[in-house]
Amino acid sequence: MGATDSTSDFRHPALLLIDLQRGFFADPGLTAWRQQITANCNRLAAAAARAGVPVFSVRTVHKEDRSTWTLKMLEDGQGYLFEGTAKAGYLEELELAGAIEVVKRRDSAFWNTELTTLLLQRRASSLVLAGVATDTCIRATASDAFAANLPVAVATDACASPDPQAGQNALEYMSTQHRQKLMDTEEIIYLWTRQEERKCH
Repeated sequence: MGATDSTSDFRHPALLLIDLQRGFFADPGLTAWRQQITANCNRLAAAAARAGVPVFSVRTVHKEDRSTWTLKMLEDGQGYLFEGTAKAGYLEELELAGAIEVVKRRDSAFWNTELTTLLLQRRASSLVLAGVATDTCIRATASDAFAANLPVAVATDACASPDPQAGQNALEYMSTQHRQKLMDTEEIIYLWTRQEERKCH
């Protein structure tokens, strides 16, 4: 493989579905995108299962005793997404059978989690990201993936931000600065289908 195509090597991908939780979608800026995002995430998960691509459902959960709170949460004296609450749970319409759960405490799915080990165990060397929010948890996870030399594709029609302009700026940053791919759900499914066909021949 040449130096020019290292950011496009998606032969061994994993799908990360990030923060598809009731608490986040209570935000009016995300409520409007709920149907589209969940439908496309379900399509991606189903296609991943058919192609043998591991699926990870990443969820933010905090403890009420403040031990997991961020600096902003501590400063404001207000936590959220507490263990065992409805807000911390997944959206009801998601189809996550067979998905591997990763619980996180910060924006990045890599920060102080077992994600790196789980990816290594499944020999996944690239990522497809979907979920919310584009300018926070998607971008932070993509940044850490870049640091770990993992090529990334962002499913642009399966992610959203409460602030559309911030979300668009984040996508442009990931594309220009990290050379991460911006693809829609159809393109990603087509890529996996083609890879599966090549394996069979």
